[in-house]
Formats: sequence, C-alpha cells, structure tokens
Amino acid sequence: MVDQEEKAKRFRSLHGGPAPLLIPNPWDLGSAKVLVAMGFEALATTSGGFAATLGRVDGSVGRDEAVAHAAAIVAAVDVPVSADFENCFSHEPAGVAETVALGIEAGLAGCSVEDWSGTDIYGIDHAAERVAAAAEVARGGPVKLVLTGRAENHIHGRQDLADTIARLQRYQDAGADVLFAPGVIDVGDLRRLISEVDRPVNVVARPGCPTVLELAELGVRRVSVGAWFAFAALGALVEAATELRDHGTFGYLDRASIGARTALPAFDGG
Repeated sequence: MVDQEEKAKRFRSLHGGPAPLLIPNPWDLGSAKVLVAMGFEALATTSGGFAATLGRVDGSVGRDEAVAHAAAIVAAVDVPVSADFENCFSHEPAGVAETVALGIEAGLAGCSVEDWSGTDIYGIDHAAERVAAAAEVARGGPVKLVLTGRAENHIHGRQDLADTIARLQRYQDAGADVLFAPGVIDVGDLRRLISEVDRPVNVVARPGCPTVLELAELGVRRVSVGAWFAFAALGALVEAATELRDHGTFGYLDRASIGARTALPAFDGG
C-alpha cells in the first residue's frame, strides 16, 4: 500500500505530465475499483454522484456523510483520491479549514473548495479568504493536500468570464494548487482563462465540451467528469428496465456482460 504522503506527491506530479490527467469520478466503492482496474491513475469523488446513491440531489449531502464517503473510496483503492467537498460545508473560513483537516484525516490526496454558498456566489474577498484558510491546512503537515479552487459563476447563471478569471487569480494567490471553473467549455474562453492564470486548470466534461485532445492543445491539465458517469450508469439501468417492462426481452444482458468482465475481477479479493 502507498502511504498518504506519497499519494499526495504522486497526485501533484500527475498534473505536470505530458497529457492532461484524466480523473474520473466514482460514485461508490464498486465504480472506484472498476476505474482503477481500467488503469486510471487518480480518482475524485462527485458530490452529485454520491448524492444519487442516496436517492438525493446534489447539495443535499452533509459534511460527515461526504467525509465518510471519501474515506471509504480511499480505503477501497490504492491511487490518489481527491474529494468534491462543495463549499467545504461552511460559509466561514474556520469551518472550511475544519473540513480540509477532516479530509486529510480521511486519507485524501486532494480536495476542492468552491465559492457557491448554496444560494449565491460569495463575494470575491470572502471567497479568497476561504481558499486561504483551506490552503493553510492543506500545506500545514507532512501530507501536502492538492487544493482545487473552484469559481462557480458559469453553472449558476453568471456568464461573466472576467469575474471568473479574477476569482481564479485570487484563489491562486490564496494558495490553490489547481483552478477550476465548471461550465467554461468554449474554446476561446478556455484559451483566455488558461493564459491569465498560473496554475493547472481542470475542465469538467459537459455537453459541447471539446475532446481531451483539443483540451490538451489548449493547455488544460486535468479533465474530470463530475456526476456524468453515475448518471450514465443510471441511464443504462433505465434502458434495461424499460426493455424488460415494455418488451419482456433481455438484450441488456449483452451490455451487462461488459461491466461484469471488468468488475468481477476488480472486486475479487475485496
């Protein structure tokens, strides 16, 4: 087993590889093991995907639940794991710091802090203070957690690229190691954003997103999928159940065998 300090170092180094780090988002232990068996070198939890396993919508999971989920994923695999901690479950910097400390205790190699309060975007100064509090804890011990600072404007109706860039620059100055503006997928916008910051940039797949090759050419250093894999799995469930209900046939068994061929060896031995 690789210890946590080494995982964090490995995770940091993966952002400087020759190609963008592909960091898929498992939603449970089984999906985590399958993704590692397929060769992915790091994973990140997904708040929306995890919430779906509980029959809830994104934003409805509490801190204790999220930390326990992250710890379970960490224990299930031997690659670096980063956690989607939303706004770190606190409006105040002190609470953000507490959440990051809990993430370190859970064995994580990284985590994120976003500037969406649950109802609004935090003011830029307050948001930067929250990132600084997270960074102080992330860097404060032998495990140097890779901290991702997230600017949430574009998925909450604020199509203001200049403000998004200004926020990411402040989060960079506050100590974020990776920068992320979910919803920014236009090639021109990404080119401008990447040219105006000095940290690795993460892009999450969305409809209309450029390909990984195109993102690499723009200088994107990390690509994630958010809750899309979880909902792709639920989509397969809906298709299989619809076939059974409406046609009484079992064509879905052919597709299921694809999952079984990878999953069962990955699950063998715990």
